[in-house]
Amino acid sequence: LDFTTKMGSQNKILIKGGKIVNEDCSQISDVYIEDGIIKEVGLNLQVADGVKVIDAKDKLVIPGGIDTHTHMEFVFMGTQAVDDFYIGTKAAVAGGTTMILDFVIPQKGSSLLEAYDKWRSLADPKVCCDYSFHVAVTWWSEQVKKEMETLVQEKGINSFKMFMAYKDVFMLSDHELYAAFSQCKELGAIAQVHAENGDLIAEEAKKMLALGIRGPEGHELCRPEEVEAEATQRAITIAHSVNCPLYVVHVMSKSAAKVVANARRQGRIVFGEPIAAGLGTDGTHYWNRDWAHAAGFVMGPPLRPDPTTPGYLMDLLANDDLSVTGTDNCTFNICQKALGKDDFTKIPNGVNGVEDRMSVIWENGVHAGKMDENRFVAVTSTNAAKIFNLYPRKGRIAKGSDADVVVWDPAAKRTISAKTHHHAVDYNIFEGMVCHGLPVVTVSRGKVVYEHGVLQAVRGEGKFIPCRPFPDYVYKRVKQRDQVALPKAVERDPYDGEVISVTSQNKSPRHAGRDLHQATFTFAGDVAGSSSSPPQSSKRVLAPPGGKSSIAF
Repeated sequence: LDFTTKMGSQNKILIKGGKIVNEDCSQISDVYIEDGIIKEVGLNLQVADGVKVIDAKDKLVIPGGIDTHTHMEFVFMGTQAVDDFYIGTKAAVAGGTTMILDFVIPQKGSSLLEAYDKWRSLADPKVCCDYSFHVAVTWWSEQVKKEMETLVQEKGINSFKMFMAYKDVFMLSDHELYAAFSQCKELGAIAQVHAENGDLIAEEAKKMLALGIRGPEGHELCRPEEVEAEATQRAITIAHSVNCPLYVVHVMSKSAAKVVANARRQGRIVFGEPIAAGLGTDGTHYWNRDWAHAAGFVMGPPLRPDPTTPGYLMDLLANDDLSVTGTDNCTFNICQKALGKDDFTKIPNGVNGVEDRMSVIWENGVHAGKMDENRFVAVTSTNAAKIFNLYPRKGRIAKGSDADVVVWDPAAKRTISAKTHHHAVDYNIFEGMVCHGLPVVTVSRGKVVYEHGVLQAVRGEGKFIPCRPFPDYVYKRVKQRDQVALPKAVERDPYDGEVISVTSQNKSPRHAGRDLHQATFTFAGDVAGSSSSPPQSSKRVLAPPGGKSSIAF
């Protein structure tokens, strides 16, 4: 139900008697909101008449969620995602998320700036909550390098995503990754990667099809865990060589998560992002005998068939081996998925999650006893705000912060279903999951947009939030390492001995790369030697045993 009422223009709100939960502490307090800003936090706040009062007794008052990874109305694999920026952000606020970070993804060879302008024109008139963008680098050139600079300095972008998969579509080579990471570091941006080995996936997909495997199970079989783990390690290695902070999107497997965890313990500046799908379900669905059911779970990287994966990822998230959560919300109806009914490589990749992320993480994290309420706030909101330089404007309940606030009832429960969700998609990958803990009131930009099951979200009420470069949370260590950890040359006396010169005597192309070329080496001392020795006396010919090549000295 959508409507605009006087409540939609309400600019003074008192949230009374709840437990305020930030990442570092919890306390009973009131929150007074006016004109989109938290004006006061304290006990027994007294306010004038005409203020909307929300009773939060026995409930939690938490920062609005920040979904770090969405793809609203994305055109991909021959069709367009059905959740547009209006429907997608409506679903977000219904689930307690008050900001999304979506992706601008230009086609290979096209302008990043033009793509940015296009995505802004799609989002600005529709969003019901605040949003920002990451921008994908899908090819490399001097033009791309310059446009990255413009995006950071003039357009409010501080993160760029590089693909190691989707060969011949979005994928970059290692030397292009090195160049892109270097530019990110120079600009103070966050380098993100979709970490899968695209070359291996392309070959394994051919193999699966040749074996007659054409259903959704082929999707996981051609891109197993090690393909994700290898690319994750490679990206971390390249980023470390540049001293560039790295953010690994949608960490889907135990293997890749271990790589991120190990890297963090070795001091690498890397952040891992598991998503709601990987924390709430698994890849056993790919082997379901109902094709439509199996296809509904197809995404890249795939969910993993090991049923212990969600719990393992949640453990690492709870203990700071993984840092933050998104959804990769990119929804296609079953009739769109059916583009790949005879070939799994043609099934559009994507699942839902933006509405259910907060509840799934509370259920499998807090309710299950793996994390506390403060860590829940960190991984659903605060860490994202810190990484993308939005903190403390976002991600905290405090005086002066944006009034993006959720009243959360830890005792309430609901059953997730496509029949009741607010997405446009016709199924839900969490169908039937019972969740303890859900939002009862969502306040976005100081206005109630969702209350007790009723949406009051207004199209276009959200705003684009620029993200400044060089976030301290990420770049303090980078800057310090540049000062103290750069390689230094060894100071030594110059070499003043003999130096040979090399001239090739065999330039035949048929010998290139096969036989050792015959070469003449002349010692510097011979050239400057006494006149009593003729020049040719300084040459000696050595031939390797059984070899046809020789080296003349």
